[in-house]
Amino acid sequence: MKMEKNKIQPKNKTIRAIGIMSGTSLDGLDIADCFFTPKKDKWEFELRRCVTIPYSRKWTALLRNAHQLDGYSLALLNTQYGHFIGERVNFFIGKDRKNISLIASHGHTVFHQPKKRLTVQIGEGAAIAAECGLQVVSDFRTLDVAFGGQGAPLVPMGDKHLFSEYDFCLNLGGIANISFERGDNRIAGDICPTNLLLNFLALQLGKEFDRNGSTARCGNLNQKLLSKLNSLKFYRTLFPKSLGREWVETHVIKLIEKSRINTEDKLRTVTEHIALQISGVLMKQKQKRQEYKSRVLVTGGGAFNNFLVELIRNYSECEIIIPETKLIKFKEALIFAFLGVLRMEEKVNCDKSVTGARRNSSGGTIYLGQSITI
Repeated sequence: MKMEKNKIQPKNKTIRAIGIMSGTSLDGLDIADCFFTPKKDKWEFELRRCVTIPYSRKWTALLRNAHQLDGYSLALLNTQYGHFIGERVNFFIGKDRKNISLIASHGHTVFHQPKKRLTVQIGEGAAIAAECGLQVVSDFRTLDVAFGGQGAPLVPMGDKHLFSEYDFCLNLGGIANISFERGDNRIAGDICPTNLLLNFLALQLGKEFDRNGSTARCGNLNQKLLSKLNSLKFYRTLFPKSLGREWVETHVIKLIEKSRINTEDKLRTVTEHIALQISGVLMKQKQKRQEYKSRVLVTGGGAFNNFLVELIRNYSECEIIIPETKLIKFKEALIFAFLGVLRMEEKVNCDKSVTGARRNSSGGTIYLGQSITI
């Protein structure tokens, strides 16, 4: 059996890759058809057809409770979810398979405890490759964690190569994260839980999410709860740092549940907390860089939360840039497609200055699909 070389395209040729992302907020499976062209020291990209496939109630429950499963059940879910992803990608691609170089799948995070050298994203890459018959790159975080890094965030490598015109790239997903240049290094990290908390509270009101932040806007700010949230030790930790769902449930959600105020006021207070934490990071970095005005690219589901964005803009005094809807929703899928391209090209896709690892790495497990000749 002869295995062909992994490298996928000659220099300066456009590379087509399918990016797949499932975030902690469980909005659904994001799939993006992406095109990348290397131009000297930078890359140009085109984000074409994209779709979010909402999870059924069954899949939402399975993924939300995956961390409570026994070993056998989690292994089985990993395989089943991989086939689920592969089936959905096949349907998305249809007959338009021309020049697809790879599928890059982030998977769905179940455990993330880098201090214990542990990170688990389910969605078996072999199952995706078997379903689609295409090269697949998956399991992006494990190698960096093995090198002592946080294994997160990984998006900053894409920010560096694809969005260098912005001073800061801020993603408001289940967890808010940020990346920016400091000297010759890319610095990044998780800031605070965001949609994980907002959606958790919205569900208590019978809503999937707080549309435009309208419920939070009408609530009352509770200083006692706000002070407790802002006092959490994590916020005094320097970058690089990352958050997992486990920490959020143990330290933040339990704190919110202990408060006896109504849910509307909790939403108002949590939204304020998120805005203050994000703005604090922006203002601190602006001062270090001696910048008066900074351009901040904001993506992720939280970019649609008008009230949250308004608070961040007012507190940080930054120029907040909300891009087209497609980029807001699919930037992470786009970047994981790009990280897959870098992995297949055997180039660094995980920067030690971002994660705190002892070395740079090119992370991701490769399944060659039909790139094998018998």
